[in-house]
Amino acid sequence: MKTFLRNNGLGICFLVLFIGTLFGQIVFGFKEHNKELIDEGSTAIQLSSYLVSGHFIQSTFENWESEFLQMSLFVVFTIFLMQKGSSESKDPDKDEEVDRQPSPTRKDAPWPVKKGGWILEVYKHSLTIVLFLLFTASFIAHFYGSLKDENEQLALKGMPLESSADYIGDSRFWYESFQNWQSEFLSVFVIVVLSIYLRQIGSSQSKPVDAPHMETGE
Repeated sequence: MKTFLRNNGLGICFLVLFIGTLFGQIVFGFKEHNKELIDEGSTAIQLSSYLVSGHFIQSTFENWESEFLQMSLFVVFTIFLMQKGSSESKDPDKDEEVDRQPSPTRKDAPWPVKKGGWILEVYKHSLTIVLFLLFTASFIAHFYGSLKDENEQLALKGMPLESSADYIGDSRFWYESFQNWQSEFLSVFVIVVLSIYLRQIGSSQSKPVDAPHMETGE
């Protein structure tokens, strides 16, 4: 067990943080939504109803959407875009290990590498493919939740409901998206640039403390 925790500590830590913060979101989102309902002259709902409400679905997936968009674009852009001196970039002045073609004779190579053919071609881009699929699924879920929440609010006011075709161009939906996207792109910009000049000893996201500023890569 000790070896398992050592070898998987980073993943376990962030999974626990995810579960804990999701629980916190549910608790406080539930209270906030019921407060809004009471303010609108309606009645409070049960937790089970909140978990399928537009308020919860929209607030959850608009954040997931921006995270997966940021990660997928970062993976793609680091294939051909460089930032001299950043620990998050490939070195523009030398060949990188990640650019070499996979060898089926390499010890413990993943089975798609040994299989070859179209399976290998897909596997060579599998990280990007899955991240974009996760972004697409989250985008659709965000749209569904946002539309549902909008119509729930309109129903409380006795106003006509919005259709999917009308809501896809609604300013609220795109405001929700862009306010999250811009924060993700800012965070990537900050870590890419700060890692040129600043260090954190022991972190795989930092260059060695004594590395020159213009040394690129970890």
